[in-house]
Amino acid sequence: MALFRDRADVSVRPATPDDDAAVTRVQLRAWRASRADVLGAAALEEIDAGVVRERWAAAIAAPPSRAHRVLVACDGPRVVGFAATAPVPDGDATAVEVLALEVDPDHQKSGHGSRLLAACVDLAREDGATSVVTWVLEGDPARERFLAGSGLGPDGAERTLTTGTGASAVERRWVA
Repeated sequence: MALFRDRADVSVRPATPDDDAAVTRVQLRAWRASRADVLGAAALEEIDAGVVRERWAAAIAAPPSRAHRVLVACDGPRVVGFAATAPVPDGDATAVEVLALEVDPDHQKSGHGSRLLAACVDLAREDGATSVVTWVLEGDPARERFLAGSGLGPDGAERTLTTGTGASAVERRWVA
C-alpha cells in the first residue's frame, strides 16, 4: 500500500529574526553541494558560518528598504529553503533581483524552490515590478534547468567574480 504525504504542511513566509541560523545552514549546505566544483570545496569549507549568520540576521531584522525581502520555505515548522530579493542595483523600479534562492539538498525536487520563486514574483508584482533578474554561476546546469522551466532565460550579460582565494567564476544574467 502506497502512502501519500499530505502537502498542506509546506509553505513560504517572510523570514523572522529567529530564522537567521536556519537560512545560514541552508545556504552553506546548498553551496557545498552545488558549487564545490566551481568555487572549490576547500574555499567553501572555510566560509565563516558566524559571519554569514550575522549578515542574514541584519538582512532579516533591518533590511535597507521595504523592497528588500528575505523569504523562507518551510516543510512543517522546519526552514528548508530561502530566497532574498532587492531592487536591481541600477535603480530600475520595474525590475526586482533575486539575490539568492537556495533549498537544502535533502529537500530539493519537492517544490520548495518553485514556491519561493513564485512568492518573489508575486511580491515584485505587488511593488509594480514587471521583470525579475537573477545571476547564475557558470557550471550550474540544475539551476539553469530550474530557471528555464520557470520562464527565465539568459539575456547575454555576464560578470566575473573573484573569490577570496583568487579564483574567478563567471555568472550569467537570467531574466523574465
